[in-house]
Amino acid sequence: MIRPTKGKTPRRPAPKKPSNNQKDPVGVYCRVRPLGAEDEECCVEVISSTTIQLHAPDGLKANRNGEFKETQYSFKKVFGIKTTQRELFEEVAKPLVEDLIHCKNGLLFTYGVTGSGKTFTMTGSPGQGGLLPRSLGMIFNSIGPFQAKRFVFKPDDKNGMEVQNQVDALLERQKRDSQQSVPKTPSSRQKVDPEFADMISPEDSCKADAIDEDSSYSVFVSYIEIYNNYIYDLLEEAPFDPIKPKWNGAGTPLRNNTEFIPPQSKILREDQNHNMYVAGCTEVEVKSTEEAFEVFWRGQKKRRIANTQLNRESSRSHSVFIIKLAQAPLDADGDNVLQDKNQVNVSQLCLVDLAGSERTSRTRAEGSRLREAGNINQSLMTLRTCIEVLRENQMCGTNKMVPYRDSKVTHLFKNYFDGEGKVRMVVCVNPKADDYEETMLVMRFAEMTQEVEVARPVDRPICGFAAGRRQRNQAFKEELSRRLEERGGPVDGEPPSALSQLLQSLPPLPPCEISDPADDHTFPRVIECLEKRLKVRQMLTEEYNKAANMLKSMLQELDGKLMSKENFIHEQRGKLGEKDKMIQNQKNEIDRLEKKSKMLEYKIDILQKTTNIYEEDKRALQHELESREQRLHRELSEKKRMEARLQGMVTDEKLRWQKECERRVNAKELEMQNKLWVKDEKLKQLKAIVTESKTDSRPEKPQRPSREKDRVPAKRSASPSPIPTGPPVRPLHRRSHSAGAERWVDHKPPTNVELDTVMQPTVPNAIKVTAPSEKALSKCDKYMLTHQEVASDGEIQTKLIKGEVFKTRGGGQAVQFTDIETLKQENPVAPSRKRRSSETGPNQEEHRDGDWTDVETRCSVAVEMRAGSNLGPGYQHHGYPKRRKP
Repeated sequence: MIRPTKGKTPRRPAPKKPSNNQKDPVGVYCRVRPLGAEDEECCVEVISSTTIQLHAPDGLKANRNGEFKETQYSFKKVFGIKTTQRELFEEVAKPLVEDLIHCKNGLLFTYGVTGSGKTFTMTGSPGQGGLLPRSLGMIFNSIGPFQAKRFVFKPDDKNGMEVQNQVDALLERQKRDSQQSVPKTPSSRQKVDPEFADMISPEDSCKADAIDEDSSYSVFVSYIEIYNNYIYDLLEEAPFDPIKPKWNGAGTPLRNNTEFIPPQSKILREDQNHNMYVAGCTEVEVKSTEEAFEVFWRGQKKRRIANTQLNRESSRSHSVFIIKLAQAPLDADGDNVLQDKNQVNVSQLCLVDLAGSERTSRTRAEGSRLREAGNINQSLMTLRTCIEVLRENQMCGTNKMVPYRDSKVTHLFKNYFDGEGKVRMVVCVNPKADDYEETMLVMRFAEMTQEVEVARPVDRPICGFAAGRRQRNQAFKEELSRRLEERGGPVDGEPPSALSQLLQSLPPLPPCEISDPADDHTFPRVIECLEKRLKVRQMLTEEYNKAANMLKSMLQELDGKLMSKENFIHEQRGKLGEKDKMIQNQKNEIDRLEKKSKMLEYKIDILQKTTNIYEEDKRALQHELESREQRLHRELSEKKRMEARLQGMVTDEKLRWQKECERRVNAKELEMQNKLWVKDEKLKQLKAIVTESKTDSRPEKPQRPSREKDRVPAKRSASPSPIPTGPPVRPLHRRSHSAGAERWVDHKPPTNVELDTVMQPTVPNAIKVTAPSEKALSKCDKYMLTHQEVASDGEIQTKLIKGEVFKTRGGGQAVQFTDIETLKQENPVAPSRKRRSSETGPNQEEHRDGDWTDVETRCSVAVEMRAGSNLGPGYQHHGYPKRRKP
């Protein structure tokens, strides 16, 4: 079975609002409060009447390495610490109150960190009333004489107003008076509460200009609180229930029913004009500044009690005080309010004290308090997001959806940002250094808010009645009362009636008492008087008929003229409507072209920026390309020079290694030949010793070979002993002897022992040194090393190792050893002691440091010294064969 779907009721279209293309930016003002203590560090400085400057605190600079710099922010106007409440009101709130009286809406909210002076700015203190009491004082000071009686205007619970007739309004007033005859609440007192009496100063109130005296006014106030994204009515009076106990926010029953009762949250609804309002919110009609502020103070007390009972912070909620002004024109007589709902104009002014905008980490809240603080910050973040989207839509020509519904605050006031009234914001700043980071965030939000433009509200239509009705009616009443006073006035203070006026205009009646039955004078006099009265009445009737006919003809004539005027006006209105349509179409086309122009300008700016970026990149790439080409050319030329240099080095190194290889091969061959020759010499000496011992009974002691001959070679060559060759060929760079005799370097180590022998080795024209040096070698051609060692018989044996000095390619000096001379001292009386030089003795440790002076080591090693080496790490050892005498 298919069920028919129930169609939705079509939404009633909203009445078409007159469009207005004129826009005004959101007015943002800044107020700086004084420091709490004189020794506190200040981070805010007022530079001019429109600019402030923020200085980063010293500690923050040290922590951030001076990242924060001095920043300046501009506002519509800046109020310093010496600004009075009156000056602030006249600059900020007075224009909004004037617009309220002239049927235009307004929104004023304070924004800032907790403790920056928002509540003081909005409410004030004793003797210094804030924006709210001064706004109420200006309203009632302006419309006081023109207020309607109570209950003439009545809210219809749909964000509208109804006009009641005089009878219903009178019944409502009597009902209220009967309820107030027995005092129940402190609000029924006639005297002003001393808690806020000093905040209200009627003599200091301003007055609006150009008040419409032909209209009647009534003021309604409501007070709500938005906490944790819930709306509460602070003026709602809970019904009294003596049986059912009440519960507080902690879940425990209250001690008595007169204590705190948790408020019920309200919801937002949309009226027929698509304006948002709080459904079921209490709207109290007030007739004076004192009464209005008393209602506000009652809501403040309820708010404090709720915060105490529910353990909440007042700074973490938004408070909204709404002032509604209902006004309707008087009828043609100028006596009563016109009974037409369409002629009633309702304007409202919202005064909002936003919650503190500090971070949740600074509130030190935990648990549920932390979540509630997060919700408050979320509502403020939603407000910032809406402002950002509005600015982006207006500056870039986009049509993004503004997220008003994400928060109750933005959803309630979305109509103001859509063009239903003026919007102004007072940014309150605490200049102490502890609030620097929060203050900087507030400044950025305020700077962004100033760039949002709101459509200017249009003027409401005026009824077609003639102006000055109230004055004419008042003048008529005064003239009538004057004439009645001249004729005696009403009896017992009663108002004069038309019958009494007619009776006073007729001739007076004679005495009508009859004392005698034969009285013939009374009745004729009465009859005569009545006949006169009849004639006067007939004359009055005729005059009345003539006047009525004349008035009727005049009215008919005026009606004809009025009809012709109305026809003419209708025709002109038709033409005006056509013109308006044309103008509207032209305005729409202009708006479309302006948006298109803005979009094109925005795209052109983007393309220009992109082009500039590309050009900069192109220049940078060209510069980089040129630098790389230059670097490449340099590298190529360097590479060529390096190749040529390496080629020369390779050639030189190749030649050097060829010569080195040849030298090493020759040296190795010579070394092997010397080793074989040494071995042969040892064998020959051994053979000579054996043959001599056999022939002689006392043979002469043979000469013991040197320690060098006792060394057993590591490996005996199988090749035959080479033929002893002559001295090696002297290398290149041999010194010339044409300059004079040869010079010697006489090298005697400091470890040598002085021998008192007759024969001493003496070298003429020699340079004596204890250690070889480059300077000494460069001056000589010959080199001689004096070496001492202990022979096998225990005597000291001196060897003179000779060599030739020549230059090397590296710039140093090299020595090639060519000859060894041995000087031996013998004692024929001393016993023969055979001792090997390799055995350790008591004097062995003396020569450990001079081990390098051993004969074999010195004779097999030549020292090559580089220029400037000073015998340091520049030693290079090359093995040369040592040559012995045969």
